[in-house]
Amino acid sequence: MPQNIIEKIAQRFAVELDDGAIVNSGDFISIKPAHVMTHDNTGAVIPKFKSIGATKLANPRQVVHTLDHNIQDKSEKNLEKYKNIEAFSNSVGADFYPAGRGIGHQVMIEEGYAWPGTMVVASDSHSNMYGGIGALGTPIVRTDAASIWATGRTWWQIPPIAKVVLTGKLQNGVTGKDVIIALAGYFNKDEVLNHIIEFAGDGVKELSLDKRLTIANMTTEWGALGGVFPIDEVTTNWIAKRIGKVKARGLQGVPSDADGNGEQPRMNTTRLQALKDDIQNLKPDADAYYAKEITIDLTLVEPIVAGPNSVKVMNTALALSKQDIKINKAYLLSCTNSREEDIAEAARILNGKKIADGVEFYVAAASNEVQAESELNGDWQILLDAGAIPLPPGCGPCIGLGVGLLEDEEIGISATNRNFKGRMGSPTALAYLASPAVVAASAIAGKITFDGNYSGSNISADIKILPKPERKIAEVNIIDGFPELIEGDLLFCPQDNLNTDGIYPGKYTYNDDFTPEDQARVVMENYDPEFGKIVKEGDILVGGFNFGSGSSREQAATALKYRGVQLVITGSASQTYMRNALNNGFLVLEVPELVNDFKNKFSDSKLTIETGIKAKIDFKKSKIFAGDLEYSISPVGTAAQELVVVGGLENWVKRELK
Repeated sequence: MPQNIIEKIAQRFAVELDDGAIVNSGDFISIKPAHVMTHDNTGAVIPKFKSIGATKLANPRQVVHTLDHNIQDKSEKNLEKYKNIEAFSNSVGADFYPAGRGIGHQVMIEEGYAWPGTMVVASDSHSNMYGGIGALGTPIVRTDAASIWATGRTWWQIPPIAKVVLTGKLQNGVTGKDVIIALAGYFNKDEVLNHIIEFAGDGVKELSLDKRLTIANMTTEWGALGGVFPIDEVTTNWIAKRIGKVKARGLQGVPSDADGNGEQPRMNTTRLQALKDDIQNLKPDADAYYAKEITIDLTLVEPIVAGPNSVKVMNTALALSKQDIKINKAYLLSCTNSREEDIAEAARILNGKKIADGVEFYVAAASNEVQAESELNGDWQILLDAGAIPLPPGCGPCIGLGVGLLEDEEIGISATNRNFKGRMGSPTALAYLASPAVVAASAIAGKITFDGNYSGSNISADIKILPKPERKIAEVNIIDGFPELIEGDLLFCPQDNLNTDGIYPGKYTYNDDFTPEDQARVVMENYDPEFGKIVKEGDILVGGFNFGSGSSREQAATALKYRGVQLVITGSASQTYMRNALNNGFLVLEVPELVNDFKNKFSDSKLTIETGIKAKIDFKKSKIFAGDLEYSISPVGTAAQELVVVGGLENWVKRELK
């Protein structure tokens, strides 16, 4: 079957595939990513790593540790935490970058860990950013990180892939940030939730690498699990220029650089040439399948502002200028928009001007190398001369840490990626998102504004949902201990967007004395108090769409398992929920056709419906038989089967270590 870029990269990093197997969207696979990054949360992964009996890294060259989130905190407690992380990292031989080197995602790009055509993961939601350079970057949870440290691999289900076609060319003053705000604000009804985006179209070649990194980074806020750009001359030219900078800098004091022979082992001309030779193999097949196709005309995108307090609300900067929205704080920082091009754009606007009275303008470079380059070309000094307040290279106000947070009732405009209520400070504050250019212009004016000759035309974009082609699925190899067939009564809970609090009430989340029996007793209590009286051991639960959204509490999966539910069938599910479920040996299948049929068939108002339909699931043939209806499912491969058989990821890792 033909493959798109995402499937081709996944194929390369999948392990233990059956002979001749071609992976496609929906498949469960074991993956051995090229690299895994953890940041300050390395401190939380270490005890998970040790608790599963691991004493060394499966591949020290695979693991990267960066300190970036809370670097402004000089308390004894945080300094001790950082010291312990560094000591652990050195003891196992991982690549370690201390506080002040930069934001982990930027380091992954600069140091060549996120390399075009590779799969790179991180226990952080903005690992999507690696897609800007043509790598398949996607987030994992901390248990996955511990698994990769210990065994070199974990599991992944390839999500649905959506193609976003960019046409035309951006107007002067319009940036990548405006493009992703436009996409998230225009398609704001979860159209790409839990998809991976593959960017295409003639407009791609008009975007610099910095712009691509910004767009890929914020596909997270759009709801996607990744956003990958094609590999082209823009990509290879940027790498060639970066190789020159790395040679001039010399080797770093990290183990992997010490292994080289005077040349950085990841950023070098030999590797770049191999990439150029391979580019043709990393293009999508002509008839590759995409679940959705979105087209947007870049020509009609103007400087745009998202908010307040939502990326789903957008207005042009010109429209907001007329509303006279006074600001208290402005921010140019974060992994989204604090690279050289961003700082240069802000400097162009701030040159010779001063920040408005009553406005605090905070700036932080994405890395110490970005700051050094901006200092060298004079852009950094322009920002300081205008009155900007410098912060160290790293995270900070973006995640509500350090100085400069929004106070009660304040209004801020930021070149960061998130403006959720309370994220950047007080929950009574209002936060807007915009490009570095709009942020700089607003900081000078003291209100949200941007000058420019823009027509105010409406954005031109459309979306197509494409029918899934019939796929010939070979019979699945069933491992010892995994059932080839299961049968059970179907119990239907039709509500869409059923969140984890509905499945497992938050008030029990931190009750450490709760036994599996206790979890089983309270499951679905907030959704339907009658659920516990209706459900039977051995039932198969059918849920709605976006099942398990909300918090990441794993008890929302384990409680159903402990109640005796065999598995869950949904129209679609939160990827975090699916990971938590399978990491605990509990299977969740997405079968939207079955769910839609049930929604049409069962129209009563009950929250929990005994359908009277018995289902048979044939895992060998990847089929579900429900009454007289038949549905196809994505193959449940060896990776998923093993987790179910052994009872979850931690048990699987322990078995592998033995």
